[in-house]
Amino acid sequence: SLLHLITANFSLTFILRIGIGLMIAVDYTVGNALLTEWLPKGEDSKRQSHLLIYWTIGFILSYLAGSFITGFDSYTWQIILATSAVPALVTAIFRSLFPLPASPGWLASKGKIKTANKVIRKHMGRKWRLPARFMKRNKKKTPRNISWAILFSKQYLRRTLVGGIFYACQAFSFFGISIFLPILLQSMNITSGNISGIIYNGGMFIGVLLGTWIFNKVSRRFYLISNFLVSGVLIGILAIVPNLNSMLKLGIFTLFAIILSAGLILDYPYPTELFDLKVRATGVGTCITISRIGAAAGTFLLPVLTNVGGASLAMLVCAIVLLFAFVVCLIWAPETSPKFMKNKENN
Repeated sequence: SLLHLITANFSLTFILRIGIGLMIAVDYTVGNALLTEWLPKGEDSKRQSHLLIYWTIGFILSYLAGSFITGFDSYTWQIILATSAVPALVTAIFRSLFPLPASPGWLASKGKIKTANKVIRKHMGRKWRLPARFMKRNKKKTPRNISWAILFSKQYLRRTLVGGIFYACQAFSFFGISIFLPILLQSMNITSGNISGIIYNGGMFIGVLLGTWIFNKVSRRFYLISNFLVSGVLIGILAIVPNLNSMLKLGIFTLFAIILSAGLILDYPYPTELFDLKVRATGVGTCITISRIGAAAGTFLLPVLTNVGGASLAMLVCAIVLLFAFVVCLIWAPETSPKFMKNKENN
C-alpha cells in the first residue's frame, strides 16, 4: 500500500492493486475457515455474521477517506490508496502480539495427531482433544491430499454452484447501488455528493444491522431465497416503471439497498456451512473466486449498459441477475442452519 506513494505508473499501480487483492483474498478464505474451527459449535455462524458489521464499518471509512482526503493536487489519489496501509499495519501488529493458533483439523489431516492435540490443550485446556474419529486413524497411513476438483464431484457440485452463484450474483448487483444512486439523484436535480453518500452508506449499514438481527431468526435457505426475490423485484420495478414519482423512486431504491445489504450477512457463514471440514477452505475459496468474477462483471458491465440503454436497461439486467440467483437458490440451496435442521429432523 505504501508503494503507491512512490509511483504513478499505470502498470506498476495495476500490479500493486493485484498484489493487495491477492493478500486480501487469502485472508478472506483462510482466515474465515480457521476462525470457524475455533469457535464453539452453534456460535460460529453467529460470530461470522457479526464480522460483516466490522467489514461495513471499514467499507464506510474507506468511502470517507476517498471523499475527504483532498488538497494534495495530483498526488491525492496516491495518498488515498496508500491509506490502506493503516488498517494493514494495525492488523499486522495485532497478529504479531496475539499469534493465530494453528488449525488442529489441518494438522490432523496430515497425520500430526499429537501436534494437533498440543495446540488444542494450549488454547482450550487439558480436558480438550481431537474428536475420536481422528484418534482412530492409522497414523502410519499417509493422508490423501484433497484436490479442488472434488468440489465439482457429485458429492459437492450442487453446493459449489449454489455458493458461487449466490455470491457472484450478489456481488454483481451490489455495485449497482453505487452506480445507480447518483443517476437517480440527478433525475431529482440533487447533485450533492453528501446526500448520495449518506443514503449509500447509511442504507448499507442499516441493512447489515437488520440482517444481523434477522440472521438467526429465520432459516438460511429462506433468508437466501427471500433476499434475492425481494431485491430483484424492487430493482425490477424501477427498471420497468421509469415514470414513477421521484420521491417514490428514491424510496424504492433505498429499500432495495437496505435489503440487498442485509443479504451480505450470508457471505461469511453460508459458504462455510456448505462444506465439511476436509474441503471447507478450498470450497470457500472457490466460492469467493467465483464471486469476484461477478464483482468484476458488475463493475465493468453496469456502467457500459447505462451508457448504451440508460439506467433502466442496467437496472433490468441487475434484476435479471438477482432473480436468476433466486431461481438457483430455490431449486438447489440446502438448509445449513443447525437450529432449523434440528427442528426438521425432530418433525
